[in-house]
Amino acid sequence: MQPRRLLIAMTAVAALSTPAYADFTLTILHTNDFHSRIEPVNKYNSACGSEDAAENKCFGGSARLITAIRERRAAAEHSILVDGGDQFQGSLFYTQYQGQAEAEMMNALGYDAMTVGNHEFDDGPNVLRAFMETIEFPILLANADVSAEPELAGVLMPSTVIEVGGEKIGLIGLTPEDTDELAKPGPNVAFSNPAEALTREVAALTEAGIDKIVVLSHSGYSVDLDVASQVAGVDIIVGGHTNTYLSNSYEKADGPYPTWVEGPDGNRVPVVQAYAFGRLLGELTVTWDDNGAVTAAAGEPIVMDASFAEDNAVKSRIAELAKPLDEIRKKVVADAADAIDGDRGSCRLAECQMGNLVADAMLSRVKDQGIQIAIANGGGLRASIDAGPITMGEVLTVLPFQNTLSTFQLTGADVVAALENGVSQVEDVKGRFPQVAGIKYVWTRGAAPNEGRIQQVMVREDGAWVQLDPDKVYGVVANDYIRGGGDGYVIFAESAINPYDFGPPLDQVVVEYLVESGPYEPYLDGRIEER
Repeated sequence: MQPRRLLIAMTAVAALSTPAYADFTLTILHTNDFHSRIEPVNKYNSACGSEDAAENKCFGGSARLITAIRERRAAAEHSILVDGGDQFQGSLFYTQYQGQAEAEMMNALGYDAMTVGNHEFDDGPNVLRAFMETIEFPILLANADVSAEPELAGVLMPSTVIEVGGEKIGLIGLTPEDTDELAKPGPNVAFSNPAEALTREVAALTEAGIDKIVVLSHSGYSVDLDVASQVAGVDIIVGGHTNTYLSNSYEKADGPYPTWVEGPDGNRVPVVQAYAFGRLLGELTVTWDDNGAVTAAAGEPIVMDASFAEDNAVKSRIAELAKPLDEIRKKVVADAADAIDGDRGSCRLAECQMGNLVADAMLSRVKDQGIQIAIANGGGLRASIDAGPITMGEVLTVLPFQNTLSTFQLTGADVVAALENGVSQVEDVKGRFPQVAGIKYVWTRGAAPNEGRIQQVMVREDGAWVQLDPDKVYGVVANDYIRGGGDGYVIFAESAINPYDFGPPLDQVVVEYLVESGPYEPYLDGRIEER
């Protein structure tokens, strides 16, 4: 049975529900961090080529997802489909259509609600507003004050209520508290603590008589676990942001599905997440008793592989949308002698092959301008590249943010401060982790964040490695996003000397470097060491 959407802003909710008189079971289908992967992906989360398709090695894609969703909905008496945020950014579909292709596909798949992810703010509130005007379901955000932003005020609501099988379900949206550092929400949106915002919205729903509350959170797995332990009245948290693979059968899973957390009211709260890129469809079946308490929750993410046929109508529509993109992305621009690892788990925790490629390319482009140091945020690297011909589409999948090079100068002390910021949130696998060229550094988790995790920094001068001088001024290159303070690199925004933020596009810089390198051979050389 499909839910009937009420789309009720909680500022206007009256007492809506009467007590249930029997157990109620609901299947929650969910996705998160889709990142514009409208077409299927390969094992590297890049566009799936014809050879992989012929060998049934493709995953996800909207045409496959719709088949799986229809099958799972048909198998459940009551179901909803929700998303944990970050539909935007990650493929040429977003670059070309600015969220409208994602909106069309989500409408076709029949989503009932989603939360705002940080990437929904990448191109400002106006693009988010255009997306909101196209989707046919509510998008929610509780831990942000949008009252001063004309595009969102009175439109982007913290929570809503939908009706399923005669029962009213309260839904609340959360996003990262540091979204102002991660994206471009503009000066009129203020983000706040998720637990405090959730406490407020749960109280409003409860006062209105809603006793079944599902949180759609883009805050990340560890934050979700903390929030579940702090806020009473939460029944389920459907998460996102950290691309966490929860499973009871996959041996490399990050945790069980669901992960249970004891709340402050003594109730146990199931927390779920379904990795990313449409490769999994989360499926959690939850039962409430007649007092509105969760008595059971169980399930397992479903791998979106070739066992699910692609829907022909959706596949045809995607092909139509892809026509303007084909000439760009099919152009072969270089070759790779081996696969280039750009996995999130590599590039946000340690030196990675893709980080070396991108940082080397950045430094090579501007070294004749007196630039000695390149710093790239690991979160700006979004995929790996397989061996063989490299297409422009693959490069743009790795680097989808349309960044440009920024050059500036910093003292050695400020370089160290930037690196401290970069390693300050490794426990949460944050995207600020610094991939570098022209320097090498040693870091430790043994110190508190921003209080001495960087143990040693060496810089390349005249062909030799020498100790970084805290008083000396060095030339630095970064992308324009972190130069502007993104990912916590406030030191770049506040202390940069002679900044120039209008350099060449980063993707073009990398392509030119790959061409000059011949068949590119990925490598690690120990430039980043954890002790």
